[in-house]
Parts: sequence; structure tokens; C-alpha cells
Amino acid sequence: MNDTINVNWSKLLSRIVLYFVVALICVVILYPYFVMVCTALKSRAEIFAINGTIFPKEALWTNFIDIWSKAPMGKYMMNSIIIAGGSTAIAMICGIPAAYALARMKFKGQTAFLGFIIVSQMFAPVVLLIGIYKVLKIMSLTDSLLGLIFINAAFNQAFTIWLLRGTFMSISAEMEQAATIDGCNRLQAMFKVLLPVAAPGIVTTLIFIFINAWNEYTVALCLISTDTLKPLTVGINIFNGYNMIEWQYLFAASIFAIIPVVILFMSIEKNLTSGLTAGGVKG
Repeated sequence: MNDTINVNWSKLLSRIVLYFVVALICVVILYPYFVMVCTALKSRAEIFAINGTIFPKEALWTNFIDIWSKAPMGKYMMNSIIIAGGSTAIAMICGIPAAYALARMKFKGQTAFLGFIIVSQMFAPVVLLIGIYKVLKIMSLTDSLLGLIFINAAFNQAFTIWLLRGTFMSISAEMEQAATIDGCNRLQAMFKVLLPVAAPGIVTTLIFIFINAWNEYTVALCLISTDTLKPLTVGINIFNGYNMIEWQYLFAASIFAIIPVVILFMSIEKNLTSGLTAGGVKG
């Protein structure tokens, strides 16, 4: 009887500690966003007040409206949607066949090619920025959305191939063989059998590519000089002046930049775990 009580108390204590640690991690992660929302609701005078507090004395919801008149927010958001959408489409169109070939076919240099894919992930865009600028300068794409689309697609290509390759390898090849027996060629078997089964992994990969392209800042800052072509991540710097930063507008605009990412994560929450674990199969 005493042993049972001790076991129950130990389980209860371990669960309490676990919940406490999880709650602490959530507070640490969410605190910056809480400060962002509170600051976005303040007036300029309250932000720079000496005896100010985190909570706004009077919530100014008009800050979220004023940013649309002070900056072309709609244009910035549309540019980000075009860049992220175009980059995702190109990365997926090129990545799916490449991942399928690496998962189902054997060819000379396959191991070296996989190693090259992994190594390419080690280079940050800022390291290659000068080379990227020279290449786009030759192609006359330095100040264009198309140039950013190609760059973002290229930097997300390795991630696309690696994750989708694992997803395809987790699916039995016998399903495609059965489709070929029924009269399908390899391409038809891939589209009619493999891709529908691999939908969770494909959706997860697609969303991650879109979010990476949406959040990209450094390359866009260096390549885009025309104000109307700037994505949202760069465009909101309009509230960061030389003499003073309008924190209430900067944070309000940042919240609008976060909303699409939050919506996308909520939309794939059910498929996220299965998609990531499917892409983690050892090849």
C-alpha cells in the first residue's frame, strides 16, 4: 500500500515538474511577442516615458490603422506573397522530381550528390551575397521580384530535396510497382500513387519553404532599392528613421508580418509531425 502511494506521488511530482518546465519555456518564448503587442498599442509619448510600464495605459488600436496610411503596407505584403509563392512553386517543381530520383533510382555519384546537398545547407546567404549580386547584375535582376524569387528558391532547394527524399523513401515502392502492372508508366505512378500518399510531407515542406522565403531579409535588403518592390520584412524599416524609431508603428507592422506565418502553422498542425518524421527516414 505504501509502495503504491509512493509511486503515485512520484508520478504526480514528475508531472508537476514537467508542466512547470513547459510553462516556463512558453513564457520565455512568448514574452517578446507579448511586449511587441503591448508596445504596438502605446502612444509615442508613453513609449518614451521615464515611468512607463509594459502594459499600455490606454490601448491605441488606431496604430494598426495608421500604418496603412504612413506606408504602402498593402504593396509590401503583396510583394512578399509574390516572392514567397513564386519561390515555393519553383522549389517544389524542381525538388519533387529530384527527390523522387534520389529515393527510387540508383546512379553513379549519388552519394556525392547527397553530400553536396548537405554541404550547400551550411552556407548562409550573407556569405554568398557578393557573388549573388554579381550574378543577378549580369542577368539584370538586381532590383526585381524575379531575382528574389530565384534566390529564395535556390536556397530552399536543398531542404526541399532532402526532406522529400526521406518522405518518398518511407513509402513502399511496391505501390508504384502495382501501378505499373496496371498500365501506368513511372511518371503516372508518381503522380497518381506516390504524391497522394506523400501529401503530409509535401505540405509540410511547402509551408516551410514559404515561411523561409517570407521571412528572408538580408538578400532582399541588399538587392532591392525601389521602395515599391520591397517585401514586407524590408519595407517596415520605413518606421526606423535616422533620428527616431517609431516603435508603435514598427511593432504594429511586425504583427501583420507574423500573422500569415501563424495561420500557416495552424493550418498544418495536424500534418506537421507526420510530415517531419516521414522526412527523417535514414537513406
